[in-house]
Amino acid sequence: MKAPKLTADASDALIRMAWHDRTSFDQIREKTGFTEAQVIQHMRRSLKPASFRLWRKRVTGRITKHRKRFKQRSG
Repeated sequence: MKAPKLTADASDALIRMAWHDRTSFDQIREKTGFTEAQVIQHMRRSLKPASFRLWRKRVTGRITKHRKRFKQRSG
């Protein structure tokens, strides 16, 4: 599924949400309509290659980026 086009401000907001540890992909989808795969695709296009790799390393396996995992872990 191809990600929709974003304005510069919307793109910046999406990138900020994606970098934020406590903002899950589910919350991003509720606010923007972007799926996890679309967020990854957008980040790949928008960030420098080294920044993208750093972000992927940071969010891969992170419990807080997935609401179901976070709820199971916290309570």
